[in-house]
Amino acid sequence: MNNLFVSFILLLILSSTEIFSQAAGLNLTVAVPSGEFKEKVDNVGFGLSGHILFLAPKPKSPFGIGLNLGYIVYGSESRREPLSNTIPDVFVNVDRTNSLMNFHLLFTVGFPQGNLRPYLEGLFGGSYIYTTTSVKSQGTGEEFASSTNFDDWAWSYGGGGGLTILLSGDPNTDENTIYLDLKGRYLLGSEAEYLKQGSVRIQNGQVYYDVSRSKTDLITIHAGVLVYFSWSGQQ
Repeated sequence: MNNLFVSFILLLILSSTEIFSQAAGLNLTVAVPSGEFKEKVDNVGFGLSGHILFLAPKPKSPFGIGLNLGYIVYGSESRREPLSNTIPDVFVNVDRTNSLMNFHLLFTVGFPQGNLRPYLEGLFGGSYIYTTTSVKSQGTGEEFASSTNFDDWAWSYGGGGGLTILLSGDPNTDENTIYLDLKGRYLLGSEAEYLKQGSVRIQNGQVYYDVSRSKTDLITIHAGVLVYFSWSGQQ
């Protein structure tokens, strides 16, 4: 069910980008746990985030609204294991990944003209936190088995700000223009249960989970591009 929900959100965002959006962005993301989350998870996460603006700031209005989707890996482990007790001479790679995928309504207000455009953001939504384990062939790296070990959901909201810098196009019309997008956000997350690096123990053929619970606050830093599209009726 969770995978179907994630797939539905991705399909909705991709379809909306083609039909309704006025601008879209893609960013590399660095995520730093904060508060209680930092006490449990002491490593930095990395990932991608993207957003679309159904209404983008323009000269007649500095306000924008859209959707944001982010994916962050906040921990991973790998080990080499024999395929089975009866086939001890064939080895596979076992990879475990701790991930966080968030979905937010995005509200922006910014300076809508010029080559340099500062802006502020507000976000409201939630985060799907999950840990998966996959088994891959050592020779080809092809995955042939996987499982979700643990998952949970947390509500989140927050804000941030950034600056866009013109890379190409005409800033007076914003038709098919490309901007460098630099920003930071602080997201306040509700309590959730999750696994982290070292949370899964295997003893005598049994699996044990050391589940952590805390609020899920994050500081995120983003660098990427923002593209304005040409659409009919643009002022």
